[in-house]
Amino acid sequence: MTTAAGRPSPGQVTIADVARHAGVAASTVSYVLSGKRAISAVTRDRVLASVRLLGYHPNAGARALASRRANVIALVLPLRAGMQVPVVMQFATAVVTTARAHDHDVLLVTSDEGPAGLRRIAASALVDGVLLMDVELHDPRVPLLRDLALPSVLIGFPADTAGLTCVDLDFHAAGGECVAHLAGLGHRRLALLGAPTAVYERGTGFAHRTRAGVREAADRHGVQVVTLPCGEGAVEVRRTLTELLDRHPDVSGLVVQNEAAVGPVLATLPALGRRVPDDVSVVAICPEEFAGHSSPALTCVPVPAEEVGRQAVSLLMGKLRGETGPEVTLLAPRLTVRDSTAAVPVVGVSDDR
Repeated sequence: MTTAAGRPSPGQVTIADVARHAGVAASTVSYVLSGKRAISAVTRDRVLASVRLLGYHPNAGARALASRRANVIALVLPLRAGMQVPVVMQFATAVVTTARAHDHDVLLVTSDEGPAGLRRIAASALVDGVLLMDVELHDPRVPLLRDLALPSVLIGFPADTAGLTCVDLDFHAAGGECVAHLAGLGHRRLALLGAPTAVYERGTGFAHRTRAGVREAADRHGVQVVTLPCGEGAVEVRRTLTELLDRHPDVSGLVVQNEAAVGPVLATLPALGRRVPDDVSVVAICPEEFAGHSSPALTCVPVPAEEVGRQAVSLLMGKLRGETGPEVTLLAPRLTVRDSTAAVPVVGVSDDR
């Protein structure tokens, strides 16, 4: 059956029809649609134009049988204590959007099953590969990932990355950037309000790496720093800040690495008699929107969830094509200065004339 214009009806369009219309071999159309082989941009655009014009829709079941691919990847989400759901969803949205651009769907799996969940996914043949979030330094899932014949990419870093593919923000360097900024403004006594206690107890990599980066940078810049876990919510934040300032009243710079604590920190400090940034400067490692909507606007190192998600999917797609990618991809931190940080006032100097 054909249309009045002489083209096959959309429901009857085959890959051979697309090939004839584009003036290429059927195998070239297959390679363009599957991404299994590099095709020139000109040819690719011509094929895709024919696909759109003819209304070709490859049958997912037949395609999977032919390629032995499910065209689905799994994303293991860390929906557990200490993890901020809005931030996790930023990563998930980036993964889903990028996967669709590669003609893949995403199966969402929670991390509570541990290694057993990965075994179940691998045995099911439902997915072609897996993305793993919230990676611990000594993650019990990592040895299994090395043994499974299932391509994987980790969003985060275990202590040993050998034989793995990992991508994340360089949290060690991010901690260092925050300290360098505050030290450059003359602050000599700093504090890190880190992730909740549960996150450190699990050995989650990003929290430990940030804390190590803060401590090493403090030594480098000759400043003092105290590091504390920080719980969620106004009550926990007030308790933590009250104890911190009672014990260390000379703290004039705070580094915050708990997205849920950012707002309460900025609200609690004035209630404790500390103005931001006149008395205490605050810098955070958090998503950009947390910083931009704070009052005052927050100096921060943004967590690039969208970029990490995109790169994780791209690395996984490369592995599915048989490519060998880097073991470690670290995104460099970028500090954005806003209104929450300022130079330490010089005591005893007045502007009065």
